Amino acid sequence: MRRLLVLSLFLLAPLVAHAQSAPPRKFVVFFELWSANIDDSAKSVIAAAAEAARQDADARVVVTGFADPAGSAQANLYLSLTRAQVVVDGLAQGGIKPERLRLSARGETEFTLSSQESRRVEISVGGL
Repeated sequence: MRRLLVLSLFLLAPLVAHAQSAPPRKFVVFFELWSANIDDSAKSVIAAAAEAARQDADARVVVTGFADPAGSAQANLYLSLTRAQVVVDGLAQGGIKPERLRLSARGETEFTLSSQESRRVEISVGGL
């Protein structure tokens, strides 16, 4: 039994080390005030994220939407969700299977010093 445990740990160690050593790749799409429209700059970021996800077929892709504090909390949560969904749609059009995509929205909960920086969607490819 002890040999089996040691052998199992020996075989799993490279997999665990690889998973821990591969931080997620981050991509950020920015939006205009009260907008969920994708401009050319955003299209480029989404295309780069899709390419990164295609290169690692096992990578999980997490898409998180944010908003600045202008407006009500409910409106900002809806806007951040809409932004995240638009980015998810773009990744799907870029060949990423829907089952690999995870969507979340945080509204204005993580407001940064700049309103422009808060109007964003973060894409995380890979990692734990």
